[in-house]
Amino acid sequence: MKNKNFILRLVTGSVYVALVVGGIFLGPYAFVCLFSIVVILCLKEFYGLVNAQKRAQISWGYNCFGGLLLFLSAYLYVAEISPYFVFFLYLLYVVSVFVGELYEKRQDPLIHSAYIFLGQIYIALPLSLLNMIAFSQVEMGKAIYHPLLILALFVFIWINDSGAYVTGMLLGKHQLFKRISPNKTWEGFAGGLLFTIAVSFVFAHFERQMPLYHWIGLAVVVVIFATWGDLVESLMKRTLEIKDSGKILPGHGGFLDRFDSLLVAIYGVLFYMQLFIRN
Repeated sequence: MKNKNFILRLVTGSVYVALVVGGIFLGPYAFVCLFSIVVILCLKEFYGLVNAQKRAQISWGYNCFGGLLLFLSAYLYVAEISPYFVFFLYLLYVVSVFVGELYEKRQDPLIHSAYIFLGQIYIALPLSLLNMIAFSQVEMGKAIYHPLLILALFVFIWINDSGAYVTGMLLGKHQLFKRISPNKTWEGFAGGLLFTIAVSFVFAHFERQMPLYHWIGLAVVVVIFATWGDLVESLMKRTLEIKDSGKILPGHGGFLDRFDSLLVAIYGVLFYMQLFIRN
């Protein structure tokens, strides 16, 4: 049974990695298609969890469309395809949510709206900001698609998860955050950090335009913020009294279980880039 579960996890993980790497390296159109799907599926899963727990009754189709609007607007603006007023479409969606509550006659419209916008802020916003990392390079005054930084972000998260798991299993004694995730340890965190820094040397070897110390800095930032991201989702799952966010990925849980670290790590990478790399 354990061997069967391991094989299932391995196959699912391999397909997941292949889709992500392919979507990143096949160009900007593949990138926008891949993460448009990620936005929709993660929002659908989040709103489905809220509905299942009777916290609210959210129309996931309309609000997933709202999150997609934000992601596509950010892509069109950052890629310099459309000016800033492309975001007005998303603002219309925001207004429609508030106005819609006037006519729905719900018992607690504030709670309902709060859960809608929690999904937008937690999922759609950081994935929309991912476009800023994807188009962070400028050539001849124009932003160009740069897949290596996006790949590095994912690889750092994956290596950190694997390194933390192995190190924590072998050496873990001191709990990192007992109240939220009792299985995480400081030893695991340190192991994940060291493995990720080691991988940053590989990226520095192939991408020499950015100095090694910046690759190391990005690795450290990703590990810290990705750990927070994992803990944030653990807090949400504890609040909703569930083990996994879903079962759609055999052996790996739901989409939020796969992208929880990314949702917060994106902010860390952007902070680092704006504060250190671009100045």
